[in-house]
Amino acid sequence: MKLLQKVRREIVRRNYSHHTEKSYVYWIKKYVGFHNLKHPQQLGQADIVEFLNHISVNERVAASTQNQALSALVFLYKHILKQDFGELKNLKRAKKPKHLPTVLSKNEADRILEKLEGVEYIVCSLLYGAGLRISEALRLRVQDIDFDYNQILIRRGKGNRDRITVLPQLIKPLLSNQIKKVKNLHNQDLAKGFGQTILPSALAKKYPREAGSLKWQYIFPSKRRRKDPQSGIWYRYHIHPKKIRRSIKMAAKAANISKNVSPHTFRHSFATLLLQNGYDIRTVQDLLGHRSLKTTSVYLHVLNRGGKGIISPLDT
Repeated sequence: MKLLQKVRREIVRRNYSHHTEKSYVYWIKKYVGFHNLKHPQQLGQADIVEFLNHISVNERVAASTQNQALSALVFLYKHILKQDFGELKNLKRAKKPKHLPTVLSKNEADRILEKLEGVEYIVCSLLYGAGLRISEALRLRVQDIDFDYNQILIRRGKGNRDRITVLPQLIKPLLSNQIKKVKNLHNQDLAKGFGQTILPSALAKKYPREAGSLKWQYIFPSKRRRKDPQSGIWYRYHIHPKKIRRSIKMAAKAANISKNVSPHTFRHSFATLLLQNGYDIRTVQDLLGHRSLKTTSVYLHVLNRGGKGIISPLDT
């Protein structure tokens, strides 16, 4: 338990996400359990390779999952135990299949959005109209929406990087109305002695009073307040992504869409349609927040579906 406490403290100190914390703790527990509860200091390079090969060969985890487990162990040995286990020889890497992303046509996306309403419609419109990840959309704060410049500020996206993307004109009135609802809810919480929110750690120390301001409130708040285990503050977190995923599945079924549609499908569709409409791939890369242009270029392959644009002999 002391080891896991050190891991959690170091993750918080480095401003890693809560998702990363849960993932790293899970893999460290699994690693220790695999080696009959031996302390990681008593284990070495061969033990790490044995564990990673086990989850790859016997449990058949995906390549990304094996990499996640490896990252957790690297973090443990490098930052907690201060040990260097060197190069992992004889490591059997899980094969990473090359998949093209599922993309919706404009007609398909519109048909799904027509089946949604309320908060679910606004969130999915942001995924499709601004290229947001589901976590980025739900973590939006009031101050992140710039109505005058028609842009959205994404704070601490993937890779802990900020970026700016487009604000769709169609949902500006709906977003404005949603912020009014957040303001009313926030005023009710303040009247009851609540109303504070969780700030990034550096800001929480420098500007502690900002936690009670409207601008830092989540745009899509949960109906219930919850207590933060670290600070003890009762606050409203954002709604759970499961709610959005469930609504998308139901809407796709109601719209008779046979494709496997998830929140990320809308982000894929955003990128593909921008490239289809002639926008520069560098612009799309910036809007998506991709570190490498290679990641964005996968959507060019999606555009080449159907035989790279040629006309089939059957159609001639």
